Amino acid sequence: MTPKAEPIVSVVMGSDSDLPVMEESTKILEQFAVPYELFLTSAHRSPARTAAFAKNAAPRGIKVIIVGAGAAAHLAGVIASQTLLPVIGVPIDATSLKGLDALLATVQMPGGIPVATMAIGKSGARNAALCAVRILSLTDGQLKHSLRNYVKNMAEEVSIKHDKLTKPRDQHRE
Repeated sequence: MTPKAEPIVSVVMGSDSDLPVMEESTKILEQFAVPYELFLTSAHRSPARTAAFAKNAAPRGIKVIIVGAGAAAHLAGVIASQTLLPVIGVPIDATSLKGLDALLATVQMPGGIPVATMAIGKSGARNAALCAVRILSLTDGQLKHSLRNYVKNMAEEVSIKHDKLTKPRDQHRE
């Protein structure tokens, strides 16, 4: 699905092989009707492209950048060094180290260059989008309302699952 409004979130990947993980971010953004764009660049293979993207994101109306990268995973940090926008990193399991290398490269930023770092993989990509929604909801009442409903629905789902889990057991005890 291609959003019709101008994007306010960029979902950036270091490789096209990162798309299956980063699609989890796009699903959440679509659920909240947050316009986004996808962008492919590499901190190491296309550094000038990466710097130009980061420097031009805010003037284009981008408010939050979500960055997924595996292996050395310097992409989020490089982007964060070139913009004042919030950058949310998603480490991706792309090597024999199972994402630990990407996690450490993303989370261990030097003081002054913040990158909010999520969990490795798909859950991290979902949480990155939810973090972006939370940031955006600070100035968007409708988004805040949608986020409250999302949280409420999660709690209700737990209660429903609990009831399903315990009801058959209670019936067997009678």
